Amino acid sequence: MKLEIRSVESAFDGLSFGEFGPYEKVVGRAHGEADPRHRLNTDVINLDKAPRNAAGLVEYSVDFCVLKPVDMSKANRRLLYDAPNRGDKLALVDLNESVKGVGSNELTGAADAGNGFLMRQGYVIAFSAWDGGVAPGVGYVEDAKGHMIADFPVATNNGAPIVGLSREEIIFAHTQSPARAPLAYSVHEPDKGTATLTVRQQEPDPRVLVPNDRWHFVTNREIEVDLVEGFDAGALYELIYAACDPVIMGLGFVGVRDLLGFLRYANVDSAGTPNPLNLNGNPGVNYAIAHGRSQPGRFLREFLRLGFNEDPSGRPVFDGVYTTLTGSRRMFLNEPFSQPGRFPRQHEDHLFPGDQFPFTYPTLTDPISGKTDGILSRCVASNTCPKIMHVDSSTEFWQGRSSLIVTNQDGSAIELPDEVRTYLLTGSGHAGPQMLAHAAMYWSPSLNPVNELNYCALVRALITALDAWVTEGIDPPPSCYPSVADGTLVPLEDLDFPAIPGATYTGRLNGLSDRDYATQPPRAIAGRDYTVLVPTVDSDGNEISGIRSPDIGAPLGTYTGWNLRGENYAEGALMVVGSFMPFASTAAERKKTGDPRPSLEERYPTHADYVDAVRTAASELYDQRFLLNEDAARYVASAKASKVGK
Repeated sequence: MKLEIRSVESAFDGLSFGEFGPYEKVVGRAHGEADPRHRLNTDVINLDKAPRNAAGLVEYSVDFCVLKPVDMSKANRRLLYDAPNRGDKLALVDLNESVKGVGSNELTGAADAGNGFLMRQGYVIAFSAWDGGVAPGVGYVEDAKGHMIADFPVATNNGAPIVGLSREEIIFAHTQSPARAPLAYSVHEPDKGTATLTVRQQEPDPRVLVPNDRWHFVTNREIEVDLVEGFDAGALYELIYAACDPVIMGLGFVGVRDLLGFLRYANVDSAGTPNPLNLNGNPGVNYAIAHGRSQPGRFLREFLRLGFNEDPSGRPVFDGVYTTLTGSRRMFLNEPFSQPGRFPRQHEDHLFPGDQFPFTYPTLTDPISGKTDGILSRCVASNTCPKIMHVDSSTEFWQGRSSLIVTNQDGSAIELPDEVRTYLLTGSGHAGPQMLAHAAMYWSPSLNPVNELNYCALVRALITALDAWVTEGIDPPPSCYPSVADGTLVPLEDLDFPAIPGATYTGRLNGLSDRDYATQPPRAIAGRDYTVLVPTVDSDGNEISGIRSPDIGAPLGTYTGWNLRGENYAEGALMVVGSFMPFASTAAERKKTGDPRPSLEERYPTHADYVDAVRTAASELYDQRFLLNEDAARYVASAKASKVGK
């Protein structure tokens, strides 16, 4: 590993964070070399087909960024690694509630620090590129700066191009013709050759062939389509074409392993450049915790499954892993023509790889696929397993088949390893308010109001508990997740959701079956379906199980993890955000509409009643270690400032 340090500058406009002082930002490029013959690298697809240097090694490079106290002697000796999401840094969004949200990639201004939580704890925070599919300026926010870029080589057949079928699924989100879309890989036959383009309104619908005179390749990486009449803005256009020049995406695992191993264990790089985390000539961190939300969480699950938490010297890379909003999915990364940004949902990307067995952490034998595997199988064998917190939003049970984390293929309960805890952020959507403000690429008009429940306070408490588990051996709170054993995880047909006036509930779920990927498009294999379960709800429609934040403990409405696409956007298809259905203000209003849920005035006759309900919910969470004291106080202060009960 060789570091190219490009800048060292003040972070957050020089803000000082208590005893840990001001922070600085170290930005650079890490240049690595991977040996295709090393036992820890042999599972990287096409690594043996990469160009090699004179030493027979494969070269690659990745962006990195480190936030650290200017005086490393003041750091808490913990490194928090945040795996970027499509090139964007998210740790300060989730943990610090950065007011600039996903656009805070530069991490220079005071606003980027948010509430300062991570810095007030003295963490060293590191980010590095791992997604070879990210291009400069393309992420959640196209004009945002600071995206993390990886440079991985292209595989060849002894210098000749590798050609294979690739599939693109495009939702244009408008009906203005002509429409253009980028392609993940270069077109091998620019004259269209054997390429086909189809369109369908809903995922299960038959594919309709788009005539060749209605589309063409603008460049070898872009398509233009004269959109087909009768299909709306949410329609699925599917291009299957001969692609070439597959990027060796699996090097993303190697890059994280080797860079984080270097930051944790090495004094100098291969050229003699000191480790930027050095303290008195030695690495200034003792522990490393990984954080990954959504796409990076899926990356970390696959990182563990493929054995990359063992560095070349046999040491663990991460002592703790916080993987969140993943459901039972992994990642479409380590394949010849992979597309890491894809993740299967009920409507979008439904047939893309990354959601097949294994789903959960212990090693199981799956009678449906005939495979035996588990997320932790390899790290158990190498004795490098980290402590793991698997944390899901409610959306993941509907879109990500989260029940398969705690059940087998037929819905029966399984036991999880001692090093794994599971938690549900009750009533939450896949994205909190910070993400909803910036990630419009995933949303469309919805049939129900969007759920903006903020789960960041719960995340801070869980990270604090994971730190104590890793560094002091203090057991974290017991798993708090829907369960077959206690009846809080049930088949969809057994869910008793209330009839809420004006709300649309269809019971649509993202099901799962074994698939045949030998053909394009892939096909589900009939009769080889997995049982997917959902959390039970109370009479309000709020989930019974999980970590019930004060927003659920003293609710103002019904919060769900599901919502449906709205008119002219593939109406009725399942979204990746949740719904919020507010309670009626008065009993008279409730009776007029026929709402079965008690109104606000019936629940909280006075303002003090509401404040007391919030205080009780916050206090219970604090006692259970699911809420920090400062956040419990914030909930109560917010309740006091509200108009509920007045």
